[in-house]
Amino acid sequence: MDIQLEKREVIDILEGTDDLSIILAVKKLLTKKKKDWWDDLSDEQKEDVAQSELEFERGEFKSFEDVMKKYR
Repeated sequence: MDIQLEKREVIDILEGTDDLSIILAVKKLLTKKKKDWWDDLSDEQKEDVAQSELEFERGEFKSFEDVMKKYR
């Protein structure tokens, strides 16, 4: 897929329409603020993530391979 070709085709379609609702819908879609999953976490969940990061920095973790050895 050629991204530049796809962009050009979308631009051509927009230039060819006089339907304001389509133009506004595309504008809204392209300017919509991207939601960050972090913002959806509760304060408790954010604290858990921070605690996990500290544990990782202290070396308090097991590798995926070590965990899987138990179940193989």
